[in-house]
Amino acid sequence: MKYETLHGVSLPKIGFGTWRIAGEAAPDPALESASRSALRSALELGYTHFDTAEYYAGGFAEKLLGETIKEAGIERKNLFITTKVSPSHLHLNDVLQSCENSLKRLGMNYIDLYLIHWPNPRIPLEETFGALNQLVREGRVKHLGVSNFNLRTLQKAFALSETPLLTNQVPYSLPEKTYVKNGVLEYCQQNDIVLTAYSPVKWRNLKVNKTIQSIARVHNITVFQVALAWLINQPRVITIPMSLDPAHQAENLAAANVELDASEMEILTGLYKR
Repeated sequence: MKYETLHGVSLPKIGFGTWRIAGEAAPDPALESASRSALRSALELGYTHFDTAEYYAGGFAEKLLGETIKEAGIERKNLFITTKVSPSHLHLNDVLQSCENSLKRLGMNYIDLYLIHWPNPRIPLEETFGALNQLVREGRVKHLGVSNFNLRTLQKAFALSETPLLTNQVPYSLPEKTYVKNGVLEYCQQNDIVLTAYSPVKWRNLKVNKTIQSIARVHNITVFQVALAWLINQPRVITIPMSLDPAHQAENLAAANVELDASEMEILTGLYKR
């Protein structure tokens, strides 16, 4: 496994996302069994970074993750857990309560990385970071970050955080380069902020792209692994794919060991320009 190391933290280049684990905005009982199995297999395969949120399945994703970790008997210190506070909960007291609720659902006494899920222009960022900084001082949260922040709001968050801002989690993939074009990736790389790419392989024509197929054949890997390898071969970029299928989970994790040369990286970066 490759790691991104900064601010005293070593983050796996590939983690496990839990969006749509056990449901979307609310729990889906039909998905519970498959979701438990998926989390169990991810732990067995060696995933150590798990990304969740209070919004995911109405908090049930956090609960399932915590229960599965406990059942697996894995020591808390060997895992890195990220969760997020929803944009409707960004007033000071709401942040503190949301964190407490997440800790209870996870069955843990601290969160490694706590993110603002989306910015909320109706609530001052100063108030939100007043609560977040307090949580770090109290030891309830180890590190702070944000998600879906544009350059201006990211810069403001960077200034307000009393400790180094660890990440901005955004959609980023071969065809989705909004946060490259708006300057966020460059700012992250210049300021030792990890860009966490979500939805890294979610597009329709990946399987039929001849260029990606050619690079996949050279390395004897899948086109999905090429897409993941392109992300994690970039400095200060990690990703959090999700799959319910243990075979796909293993495939995703193995992409961390794929080395793309400079010419391959350049060719892939040049795809899907618009």
